[in-house]
Amino acid sequence: MAKNYPGYVLIRDALISDAGSRRGVKGDILIKDGIIAEMGLDLAAPDGANIVDASGMLVHAGLVNAHTHGHGGLGRGQGDRWTLEVLLAAAPWISGSRSLQDKKLTTQICAAEMVLKGCTAAYDLYYEYPAPSIDGMDAVAETYAEVGMRAVIAPMVADHSFYEAIPGLRDALPEDLQHQVDRLRLGPGDRTISAIGSILERWKWSSHDIRPAVAPTIPIHCSDSFMCGCAKLARDHGIPLQSHVGESKVQAVVGKERYGKTLIAHLDELGLINEQFSAAHAVWLDDDDFRLMADRGASLAHNAGSNMRLGNGLFRMRRALDLGVNVGIGTDGANCSDNQNMYEAMRYASMASKVQGPDPRKWAAVEEIYYAATAGSARALGLSHTGVLAPGYKADIVFLDLGAINWIPHNWSVNQLVHTEDATSVRHVMIGGSFVVRDGRLLTLDMARLAREAEAARGRLEILNAEWRGLFERLEPVVASFCPGLAARPYQINRYLCDEVE
Repeated sequence: MAKNYPGYVLIRDALISDAGSRRGVKGDILIKDGIIAEMGLDLAAPDGANIVDASGMLVHAGLVNAHTHGHGGLGRGQGDRWTLEVLLAAAPWISGSRSLQDKKLTTQICAAEMVLKGCTAAYDLYYEYPAPSIDGMDAVAETYAEVGMRAVIAPMVADHSFYEAIPGLRDALPEDLQHQVDRLRLGPGDRTISAIGSILERWKWSSHDIRPAVAPTIPIHCSDSFMCGCAKLARDHGIPLQSHVGESKVQAVVGKERYGKTLIAHLDELGLINEQFSAAHAVWLDDDDFRLMADRGASLAHNAGSNMRLGNGLFRMRRALDLGVNVGIGTDGANCSDNQNMYEAMRYASMASKVQGPDPRKWAAVEEIYYAATAGSARALGLSHTGVLAPGYKADIVFLDLGAINWIPHNWSVNQLVHTEDATSVRHVMIGGSFVVRDGRLLTLDMARLAREAEAARGRLEILNAEWRGLFERLEPVVASFCPGLAARPYQINRYLCDEVE
């Protein structure tokens, strides 16, 4: 985002969301150069300060998305009754043949939706095939800068294809399909590591609070040497690393059979688990995994909507918190969880914790959900002084209209943020003291133009990817039957609602 901070800004007469107060606290917020300088009642306005009337509005810290995929924007609405593994099989169809402009366009769709729905920062695991590129990552970073969001952008990489990662899957395909999926093999891991290194060396977006990270996509899709190469890049450059760990039972079962231990235990043995590491989804982690993550200062990115949408099971948020793990909340990609609405992600996280047993003491409280979606996610991103409304923190602030139906009546601020708000009450969004959304309108992007360009790209890519779609339609029945067979194998925990996989 451009560093054109507006000097002093004074927000007057807001109701300030506070987890310790049932209905928030009435007060003013003084911002200097994009940072909250003071909070209180009847603050004096410095000379030349821009006064913002927030009467009739509840303000809260900008939501922080701990896990998403900018490449998913153009792929939304493509599938139903898809497991994670079927989604991975569909990737060449729903994400293939994209130009550099398409890579920017798909990110614009996601960033615009996030900021319009109260999200001010995101951890974006972005995929380019067959390897990440400087131009591609620059296009993604440029998009976040133009929209005005903070972001952590991680090239999502592997050195084994999906069909190589799942034991026996390629052999289960007819011979002609085996040859087809062999076309999807990735290049040598050292070449991909080198490509990421070049991206990091040329990174020019940190002054915009857009930072790089590394994302070896799924441990079983990566050789140990490749995972260690990614970890070395993260250490050498002092940047975060995120991976999808235990998202599906297939991953957990394959990992245990391959390594003789859980995925987290194996990653720890490789030296990956530390305060810069976050595990996305983490559905199939056991108590020892949680304890190890807590001991290392690592984080978990909880994506309840995607976990349910793809049939992966229910993350144990209460248990993770009780064992001391930092938890953030994410939406996952628009191609597998349909939208980028962090209010919905909070509500899903709350509900998912409540269907796992009858004892409400084992459910996540709304204060914990809200914390996870703000400060907890900010920690997972490695962003300091973000996710909290307090002096010294960045002025990333969402203004909600208390006259909107979601707030009639207004009984309990944080409870209604988690359980009632659906983004329809968002009036303004401020990032670094500057308005990015004003009166419900995104100021940094022409939405009508975005819609036209997205529809044109959809039609063009539908034609370009027709062959990949045809291949997917032949692969889908095999993947959809083979992978549930793996998931039916025993594992030490069960994260499905049913007692057994039928």
